[in-house]
Amino acid sequence: MAYEFDWSSIPNALPFLAQGLVVSLEITATALVFGMAWGTVLAMMRLSSSAPLRWFAAGYVNLFRAVPLVMVLLWFFLLVPQLLTSFFRLDPGTDVRMTSALVGFALFESAYYSEIIRAGIQSVSKGQMAAASALGLSYGQTMRLVILPQALRNMVPLLLTQAIVLFQDTSLVYVSSLADFFGTAYKVGDRDGRLVELLLFAGAVYFVLCFSLSRLVQYLQRRMAHA
Repeated sequence: MAYEFDWSSIPNALPFLAQGLVVSLEITATALVFGMAWGTVLAMMRLSSSAPLRWFAAGYVNLFRAVPLVMVLLWFFLLVPQLLTSFFRLDPGTDVRMTSALVGFALFESAYYSEIIRAGIQSVSKGQMAAASALGLSYGQTMRLVILPQALRNMVPLLLTQAIVLFQDTSLVYVSSLADFFGTAYKVGDRDGRLVELLLFAGAVYFVLCFSLSRLVQYLQRRMAHA
């Protein structure tokens, strides 16, 4: 007997799906901002003349890039509540699933952003550093005012591509039972007995958002190539 699709449960589920989408976007935005910030620091450490800083950054990046994201999220889901309870004397029943997910994603993504940023910095001609030094700029001023702005221009397509991957990966927060977009679609579909329809709808939403962003990346790449 052929499966009969019934999409009637989707309109009623839209408010719940919208809430889940907001959670996914919040995780994406937070991990993007903090991941890029910490990733920039890691990139600078890897390019530093200090061996201990280089070793620390290299070890950090290699560790997080060699471990599956779902395992990292599970680690932080188990560890963050205990740390917050110990340091801030929180009630053991406090819901910190969102906090643990944000910490896990930010620290994980920073390893990838650090490599993108390091490659972007190295793509800038070394003559720029020499010219800035000749003008009397310090190393910090040179990086902040000369190197990083040029590197950022080269990195934009890769940073946006990684952001798309990050948004897709937010579906892995199911390990902490957090109600993100995918998790909400699954729960609603399971509740209404329309799991196939809800998952197909969720997949369509992911496709539209990610495809639109990928087209934006391609547009930016063409603009930068002709700039």
